Amino acid sequence: MLLIAAIAILVTMALALARALLGPSVYDRVLAVNMFGTKTVLLIAVMAFAMGRTDFLDLALAYALINFIGVLAVLWFSHQHHLRNQSHSGTESGDEHSGDRQP
Repeated sequence: MLLIAAIAILVTMALALARALLGPSVYDRVLAVNMFGTKTVLLIAVMAFAMGRTDFLDLALAYALINFIGVLAVLWFSHQHHLRNQSHSGTESGDEHSGDRQP
């Protein structure tokens, strides 16, 4: 039964990897990478249960925290990049906010 669960997790990980590579948007890719990380945590937990090694659950929890913080960092970076691109395109077009810049 655990082998079937591990195979199902690996299949969903492959689908998440395909979505991460194909996109189409940055947010789809970030979501797919987050799902891949979550499935990795689940796979580590299943393997820990199958091998009787409860210390692997600590590794799974640590990986889950790293995955969460990493996704937040990528989303923050993407949001900042998007804001910078908007401000650069707004100043070049001569809209009403272009006079707000400090010399």
